[in-house]
Amino acid sequence: MLTRRAFPFGGFGVLTLVSGCRPANFPELLAAKEGKISHLALARKARQARFKKRLLGYPINMNPPPQEFFAWREELRRAGIGEFAYNNAGSPYKPSTIAFNTHEFERALNAHFGKMYGFPPGDVWGFLSHSGTDSNMHGMYMGRTLLKGRTGIAPKCYFTKEAHYSIQVLRDLLGLEGVWVEALPDAAMDPDDLRRKLAANADRPALVVATVGTTFKGGIDPIDTIQEVLQESRIPSYLHLDAALFGGYLPYTSRATELLHSANGQKRYDSLAVSCHKFFGFPAPAGIFLTTQSHFEEFLAFYGQVHNPEYIGHVPGTITCSRDAVKPAEFYFFTTPEAKARQAQDARAMLEQADYLFEQLQSRFPRLCPKRANEVSNTIYFYRPSAWIVRKYALATMRLEGREFAHAVVMPHVDRQVLDEFLTDLAKDVG
Repeated sequence: MLTRRAFPFGGFGVLTLVSGCRPANFPELLAAKEGKISHLALARKARQARFKKRLLGYPINMNPPPQEFFAWREELRRAGIGEFAYNNAGSPYKPSTIAFNTHEFERALNAHFGKMYGFPPGDVWGFLSHSGTDSNMHGMYMGRTLLKGRTGIAPKCYFTKEAHYSIQVLRDLLGLEGVWVEALPDAAMDPDDLRRKLAANADRPALVVATVGTTFKGGIDPIDTIQEVLQESRIPSYLHLDAALFGGYLPYTSRATELLHSANGQKRYDSLAVSCHKFFGFPAPAGIFLTTQSHFEEFLAFYGQVHNPEYIGHVPGTITCSRDAVKPAEFYFFTTPEAKARQAQDARAMLEQADYLFEQLQSRFPRLCPKRANEVSNTIYFYRPSAWIVRKYALATMRLEGREFAHAVVMPHVDRQVLDEFLTDLAKDVG
């Protein structure tokens, strides 16, 4: 159990563990320490180094965290975190029967990102989830529970085909009837079609999943207009926001307000999901889930009717029981002033490289019909090139309107050298 006195909220101080044990190192780590790394392992590491710089098709930041992160990880290890079964079961705001947890880190993360995303001061609840999809699942489950609890009627789930494919899986998992909403050419949800679909299904509450940074095209759903349409419809509604990728870097751009929970005293959405392993470059899948404390308390009243586990001493309000307690402690590193300065720099550099790639594709390869949904999207999509280019750069591909497309997602690891190599290869391929 971490002592409050030694907790590092003012910087990375020494963590103190009341009790713990230190397991023996694994044989392979011992071998590595003694310099016995095989030639095969070294060759594999070299191949990985070459390949990771060329990863253009998926939103993964392949830059390793700075050495300070690994020093922080080692400090946590010395405190015992990660050396045995820490567990963040239950709500981070309730006393836990499991003494070895990092709920204080989760509360610190909620406070930090709640402020970043404009949640009302003192009115934020959340936790660090297993992934962005896990965060979406909690948001959709909360929306379903609240709407059904308020009305006695299960909601329908509204989203576009541009939304992440996991939304379809979660809709099925939660037993929700889906309503497809048309998307505009820039991949954003069409508010007029949403209005039509709501009118056609006015007898059921509406759980709307909007996306800030659609998966293939990088579109941004118009949150304020969607909220206006929902208010006009007078249908009980809940708006969950999937900002898995864009949620990491938009706060450092001209469109930071896209993610604000509240503006001019008005709520813009109900819950938010952001991935930790995409823009931030956290070296393991994890996700941020945020909602308001007032929403959570209302949700908990309904949730407690179907799930009240005396076993852990309180109603947790989460779907998963056990949660990784190491990740919140490690991800706390990404909230420090130094880490935020790096994130701002990464966001600027990333969008500058995306500008460059888009301009080069437009000027040199107009036959590929390159497109970019908006000026803050790091995603450019174009007609699919030959298979060898798709393989070399791990491009994601998709069939759109009867034509095969590929996209490049410019993440912080993608530098000008990689883009020039990519453009040179395209010239060989399409002339």
